[in-house]
Amino acid sequence: MGTERGKPYRGQSITVTFEGTRCLHAAECARGLPEVFDTGRRPWITPDAAAADRVAEVIRRCPSGALQYELAQGPPELPDLPTTVERTADGRLVLRGDLRIRVPDDDGVRTETRATLCGCGASGRQPYCDHSGVCGKD
Repeated sequence: MGTERGKPYRGQSITVTFEGTRCLHAAECARGLPEVFDTGRRPWITPDAAAADRVAEVIRRCPSGALQYELAQGPPELPDLPTTVERTADGRLVLRGDLRIRVPDDDGVRTETRATLCGCGASGRQPYCDHSGVCGKD
């Protein structure tokens, strides 16, 4: 994961990092593994509640990249190949692959495997979508 972004939740076999400012509430995590991802519980992420490979699989469904993982024993998350860019009906850009994203208030370029970018320019978290503009309205 390089430099940690967001809050880490450490388990024995996997560490899950959650960057709340990027979360678009797609709920892929809670639908996929409610025993691991439960917003009604504190802490809301319990990485050891399921096998590490299952946790990693569900995290890879997160379209915004708000959830990331690092296995204690195993490879880092590999990017999808080829890299894909899709525009949603509301204008957001959903990217998957080997990404390098320049973030104005970050130090340089972020290496990513998944991201949802603002398509209307109104996001306060540029270049990521934060639901503040028309492209983030569902």
